[in-house]
Amino acid sequence: QVQLVESGGGLVQAGGSLRLSCAASGRTFSSYGMGWFRQAPGKEREFVAAISASGGYTDYTDSVKGRFTISRDNAKNTLYLQMNSLKPEDTAVYYCAAGDYGLGYALSYYDYWGQGTQVTVSS
Repeated sequence: QVQLVESGGGLVQAGGSLRLSCAASGRTFSSYGMGWFRQAPGKEREFVAAISASGGYTDYTDSVKGRFTISRDNAKNTLYLQMNSLKPEDTAVYYCAAGDYGLGYALSYYDYWGQGTQVTVSS
């Protein structure tokens, strides 16, 4: 089992940057594929980025490709999401999630979720 705690959200102007972190408890962080999802008000939670357990494979939703980077430090049990060139449409609560070893795109792929961190991008 793993517990996840996100941090790093906040208010930023369009064009700015933020780095989200997701701290994981437990000794088996390196065995989990990890993902970032987001949920805007009135919308469903959507996939943002995923990284395999080893960190060797990553993928992104089209709207963030070239702007966001997912990474992980297995020695520190921490997942990251570097977000650059932020846009108002990136405003949402961002969640990290832990699932099976590979890349997962569906909510059902993930077994463990954090509580979320708010990201607000002003125009």
